[in-house]
Amino acid sequence: MSWSDRKSLSAVARLAARVALISAMAGLTAGCFEPLYGRSPMPDSDSVRDKLAQIDIPVIPTRQGSPAARVAVSMRNALQYDFNGGAGPNAPTHRLTMTITPTSLTVIVDVASGRPTAEVDGVTVNYQLVEIATGKIVVRDTAFSHVDSDAPGSQQRFAQQRAKRDAEDRAVTAVAEAIRNRLASYFVAGT
Repeated sequence: MSWSDRKSLSAVARLAARVALISAMAGLTAGCFEPLYGRSPMPDSDSVRDKLAQIDIPVIPTRQGSPAARVAVSMRNALQYDFNGGAGPNAPTHRLTMTITPTSLTVIVDVASGRPTAEVDGVTVNYQLVEIATGKIVVRDTAFSHVDSDAPGSQQRFAQQRAKRDAEDRAVTAVAEAIRNRLASYFVAGT
C-alpha cells in the first residue's frame, strides 16, 4: 500500500469519526426540543396551547356603532380563534383585558376631487393579562400594526371603503398574532 493510499484511508476514517460524533450529539439533544404550540408529551404538564386555551377574553369596551366597535369584535374573534379555535375557555385561569384604538391617516389626496387615494390604517391595542385566582396583572403591554390601502380611482367610493376595511382586518390579524406570541412567551419563559 502506498503512502497516498494510507493518507486517503486516514482521511476517510477521520470523516467517519466526525460524522459519528455529530450523529451522537444530535441524538442526545433531539429529546430536548418540542414545538411551541404542540401538545406536551408528559401527561402532568400543560402545553402552551393548553395555557392559551384557558384565557378568558371579555368583550372589548367601545362605543356601539362606531368604527372601533367593528374592529374590537374582529380583534376578540381573532384572539379567540388563535387561543382555542373559537371555543370559549374551559376553565379560565387568566383574563385578557384590552382597549383598542383604530387609527387612519390620509397620505395622498387627489387634487381634483379632494378624496384620498392612499391611506394608512392601523390598530393599537393596550392589553393586560390578569391571573384570575390572585387578581395580579402578570403581563401589561401594547401591540400595534399599521397597514396601507389604495383607493382605485376617485369615483369608486365603495372600493375605497372596502380597501379601508380590508386594511383594518389585516392590522387586526397582525396585532392578534403579536399578542398571541407575547402571551406564549410569558407562559414558556415567565417574562
